[in-house]
Amino acid sequence: MYNWCMELNKLLSPFRRAVNDYKMILPGDKIAVGVSGGKDSLTLLALLAAYQRHFGVPFELLAVTVDMGFANCSFDAIARYCDDLGVEYCTVKTELAQIIFEIRKESNPCSLCAKMRRGALNGEVVRRGFNKLALGHHRDDVAETFLLSLFYEGRLSTFQPTSFMSRSGVTLIRPMIYIAERDIVSFAKDLPVAFNPCPANHNTERENMKRILQQLREFKPDVEERLANAIMHPERYNLWSKPQD
Repeated sequence: MYNWCMELNKLLSPFRRAVNDYKMILPGDKIAVGVSGGKDSLTLLALLAAYQRHFGVPFELLAVTVDMGFANCSFDAIARYCDDLGVEYCTVKTELAQIIFEIRKESNPCSLCAKMRRGALNGEVVRRGFNKLALGHHRDDVAETFLLSLFYEGRLSTFQPTSFMSRSGVTLIRPMIYIAERDIVSFAKDLPVAFNPCPANHNTERENMKRILQQLREFKPDVEERLANAIMHPERYNLWSKPQD
């Protein structure tokens, strides 16, 4: 437990900085967390629960898992984890796996899957009256998404720290954007990370970007940090701008 707390405190510093820089959490917010069962979403949930307990900002917290409908997929360990954190947990049952892989037989399923999962997640968030949805994207995701946009769309772009979805009235927040993936891996080694049954796992365009960054890391070990800093710096390219007081 001592080592777990030490690792958590290490992540809380960049987490709080992102929350403060982009005013992600305000008193009275109702924040739902998209919990896939992977290391990123489980770490995000632990950080939000710690922030809720220790930093004096009153807000509600809910963990939501979209059940894709894969056979023999259990979320019992995630439910116990949420119970240990004192966070309410719910699952949204869908047939997305059947629709994407059996009915439509998508050859490149990731984009459609992400949209459909996000739709199911947003629907539950709205139904429960929550105003924010927290996602577990980290600093390496910032760099990978930038490269995806550059290579596949010819644009200098990546996701925003916060974004308002006008159709649902829900604001997306990404509080882990300053946290390196390697630090999440270190923290999450004892978490109940769920097996990913998706047939496309490790065979995606994003995985190609991970491999490219791995190759670049041989020449420039801090390549993800430099890419992320270029994106985040307010006076260089202005891809991200901090809200005004």
